[in-house]
Amino acid sequence: MNLKHALAGVALVAATLAAPFSMAADKVRIATEGAYAPFNFIDESGELKGFDVDIANALCEQMKADCTIVAQDWDGIISGLMARKYDAIIASMSITPERSRVVDFTDPYYSNSLIFVAPKKGSFSPESVSGKAIGAQRATIAGQYLEDNLGDKVSVKLYDTQDNAYLDLSSGRLDAIVSDQLPAYDWLRSDAGQAFEFKGEKIDIDDKIGIAVRKNDKLRQKMNKALKEIVENGTYDRINAKYFPFSIY
Repeated sequence: MNLKHALAGVALVAATLAAPFSMAADKVRIATEGAYAPFNFIDESGELKGFDVDIANALCEQMKADCTIVAQDWDGIISGLMARKYDAIIASMSITPERSRVVDFTDPYYSNSLIFVAPKKGSFSPESVSGKAIGAQRATIAGQYLEDNLGDKVSVKLYDTQDNAYLDLSSGRLDAIVSDQLPAYDWLRSDAGQAFEFKGEKIDIDDKIGIAVRKNDKLRQKMNKALKEIVENGTYDRINAKYFPFSIY
């Protein structure tokens, strides 16, 4: 066997050995909550749907990755990432200093703000909240805002999901909720939200939403590149228009 054939054989063996590792590297498991419409929810057929899910699928297609998207309760979603149950979280997670000490975030893929939601016919006013019962989802920016800014004035009620906060507001057990504006906008358009409205001005907290991955994971760079590409090629705008008549990027 001459040197040329020997080198070709070595290259073939190396490529064969590397192939399974390359395929494994392209498999990405993504977690979302499944209880935060219209960003992530489970439809009547039991499938995960929503803006976050569509963005996840678009990023996977752009990266040419073999992705699986799974539902995970919000309270355990970061610990599940750290335990390697999945590789990324695409679940409308706000980028905060506290979370950034534990995980790495991609560039933001949309921005949000907070707002009060209360009955249309009620007397609730954001300027007069003392003694009111106000709810929010636990372990969120809304919940933190409520505790930090109004905890000494109101009865704070925290919920495991946004849907449960809506249920208690609808049943009259709450005077109002503090919510991310975009999912609340979607809920107000539903049958359940017809008797409710935004109260006061939006609370601008410079809320940037990112994708969480484990510290120093190269998946972050791949997702940032793919995110930039789907914004530039119009895919992001098409997904945005499916859920909102205005840009949330």
